[in-house]
Amino acid sequence: MLQRGNEKMDKTILLSKQDIDTLITLDDVLDAVDKTYVGMGEGSVLNPTKVTLDLRGEIPGYDAYINAMPAYVDWTKMAGLKWAGGWHGRPAMGLPFISSMIFLLNAADGKYVAVMDGELITTLRTGAQAVISTTYFRQGLGRDLSIGLFGCGAQGHMQTKTFAKRFDIKQLRIYDISTEAMTAFKEEMQNYVRGDIVICDTPEAVASPDLDILIAFTHGSNKFITDEMVYPGQIVFPMGSFTEASDALLLNADKIIVDHIEQCMHRGALVDVFDSGQLSEKSIFGTIGEIGAGIKEIGDLGPQRIVCVPIGTGAMDIAVAAIAYQRALEKGVGGEFCFV
Repeated sequence: MLQRGNEKMDKTILLSKQDIDTLITLDDVLDAVDKTYVGMGEGSVLNPTKVTLDLRGEIPGYDAYINAMPAYVDWTKMAGLKWAGGWHGRPAMGLPFISSMIFLLNAADGKYVAVMDGELITTLRTGAQAVISTTYFRQGLGRDLSIGLFGCGAQGHMQTKTFAKRFDIKQLRIYDISTEAMTAFKEEMQNYVRGDIVICDTPEAVASPDLDILIAFTHGSNKFITDEMVYPGQIVFPMGSFTEASDALLLNADKIIVDHIEQCMHRGALVDVFDSGQLSEKSIFGTIGEIGAGIKEIGDLGPQRIVCVPIGTGAMDIAVAAIAYQRALEKGVGGEFCFV
């Protein structure tokens, strides 16, 4: 049974986005993502591939999709499911692109201990994924970092804030299809970036040999990150469920690293090169978790061009949700409902 203070109960805690915002910090999320990646590498996290319900067909004809993402995270002793997707019409209604809920249960007895908003947790843990991956790949290379960012929306903002937690951003080159979005981004993010924020007129203008990483948070499927835009020593993160990286870049990368091999073979940046048979599972060097756990070593980053695809796993959501749930118990936050 759940326990809040000294009171035992069979009720499920209900947590809103506003509740979660009071319960967890970016540092909490970064630590949770780090532990969970290592757990995935060591095998103590169970994470099946996500299942997609595509709503874009003739029936029902909505410009939307939704994923079911189950996981068990041993260091929290919690299992759960995130139900999350994107609706392209939501921003026009003043709503975020993502709609998401998380269902958390005690893995030992199957009791649903919490139901909570998943949109904020999704945004926070997505921001943490590339940051933690970068700390694994760039060990010993210092805190200074130059970044090229494609996409100045909510995820671009969160990515910048999260990188600023662990690195000193000495330069940030940005591109978005909306000039207004770039202008607003520069004004809002200047307090988080130590160096200059450079607005670029084209995706190609973002590219520079001075950058350490390139990150894409867009809905683009036109493979706009070309092979010529990436220099030795750089890491490319195509983060979304879209094809932002060109086939040539993927085929010529020195190493491809993913968060979940089976999942990344069938969706996101790698789907076309796998479907066409140009790459196979053997083409993937390893997982982020294997590198975080010390099972595989990336080697000298200097001469290499690395493509890293953290497409997102339910395990990260369940790990962060478990922290939010525990804090809610401690602080008496959230509503309650007895489903049984």
